Amino acid sequence: MALTMSGPERAAAYSHGALALFMAVGVVLSALAFEHIGGYRACELCLMQRWAYYAAVPSLFAGLVLLSADRTKLAGLIFLLVAFAFLANAGLGVYQAGAEWKFWPGPSTCSGDQGVTNDAGSLLGSIAKTRVVRCDEPEFRMFGLSFAGWNVLTSFFLFAVALKAAFLSAANKG
Repeated sequence: MALTMSGPERAAAYSHGALALFMAVGVVLSALAFEHIGGYRACELCLMQRWAYYAAVPSLFAGLVLLSADRTKLAGLIFLLVAFAFLANAGLGVYQAGAEWKFWPGPSTCSGDQGVTNDAGSLLGSIAKTRVVRCDEPEFRMFGLSFAGWNVLTSFFLFAVALKAAFLSAANKG
């Protein structure tokens, strides 16, 4: 006899997995919009904080597909891995936000893509105009939080949602 999920359990697991997927996509698109449309430059830590989102999007999609194929334990494992990726990402965000607030020193080698020219004739002029993107100085604050601070809140929320999806997916009833 196969163990399958009941209708309400399946709907709850789907809704939590889909919420995590859509939020992860929304955060990545927002970060790219701030960078490419808003003109904000991302530092190395900012770019590293996107890795969890880049890995989560296809993983969450795969988890939802597995859930629909009644592979609930494997879907639950994927959701659990995504949850812990977001927990680690929140830790990285706390590190950067703490460095921005000068609670501790940031990385000594932090710099993003500086866009220096390849033309030797204008190299000195380009270097003079180049603005170094530092990990310990926020580019933007909204309601007192920098991008790193908002990432902490979002990552903790996504951790909770993906963890709930994992537990709901793994909770089979006979």
